Amino acid sequence: MLIKTKKPWDLSENEVTPEALYLNRRKIIQGFGVAAAAAVISPFLGWQKAIAAPDFTVIKKTNYAGDEELNSYKDITTYNNYYEFGTSKSDPARNAHTLITEPWSVKVSGEAEKTGSIALEDLIDFNALEERIYRHRCVETWSMVMPWVGVPLAAVLKKFNPTSNAKFVRFETIADPKQMPGLRSRVLDWPYTEGLRIDEAMHPLSFMVVGLYGKPIPNQNGAPIRLVVPWKYGFKSIKSIVSIRFQETQPVGSWEENNSREYGFYSNVNPDVDHPRWSQKRERRIGEFFKRKTLMFNGYGEEVASLYTGMDLQKNF
Repeated sequence: MLIKTKKPWDLSENEVTPEALYLNRRKIIQGFGVAAAAAVISPFLGWQKAIAAPDFTVIKKTNYAGDEELNSYKDITTYNNYYEFGTSKSDPARNAHTLITEPWSVKVSGEAEKTGSIALEDLIDFNALEERIYRHRCVETWSMVMPWVGVPLAAVLKKFNPTSNAKFVRFETIADPKQMPGLRSRVLDWPYTEGLRIDEAMHPLSFMVVGLYGKPIPNQNGAPIRLVVPWKYGFKSIKSIVSIRFQETQPVGSWEENNSREYGFYSNVNPDVDHPRWSQKRERRIGEFFKRKTLMFNGYGEEVASLYTGMDLQKNF
């Protein structure tokens, strides 16, 4: 008889925060003050205790999207780019149920003192999860605002003591044709890969995600572990990671390999660099009719512009 053991990140329906509570929390805080808001928001702590240790009492909440409204859970989980499950925006939600996400491990290799295969529960400190509200900008000029749950990428990478030769970090997505029907297409060479400079990877905004909207992250959004780099276009935010490699040479990501004229290594959001087939100067937030002005570095310039001092960001795109 197969006995399923509940993992630290498995949630029952009654432990999940209602979407309406997330969407209304700014109004709650503004209308009732911090003390009253804490009492109203306290049900949110329930699912955090389920993910973290039983004695967990404090959740670290951060908001990097200002007062912008969150996209709904439905928007975020039904409008996706995940070509391993199909090229239509609705394909991942329809097809990604075939992905088996536990047990899950990540292979770490390259220029680090500690390497090898590590289980998800050892890779991520589930006692230190944060909620971060980030803007998410896709290269096709659409955007969303999402409440991710995870840990800083730097906290994950530092576990392996990268050496001074580790100038870059390469990430790789699972590629299993039995689980991923989109792998039959020739749209890209599989497996999907992406890379960051080591200082980009260690930047405090780079985030390793395991949850969304108070729930474990759905398959179509990159379960069970994905990357989010909020100042870059969405294709840098690689999903369902199975490999992390520290290396001295600059990695070539899948989209860059497929078409380097359109997809450069850096892929920082830059409204002054048009995609060859469309302008990047404006974007449409999913759920809105009118477009809005695209912000340099997706609005995170104050935090990350110093990473690119002296670089020509029209050539290094």
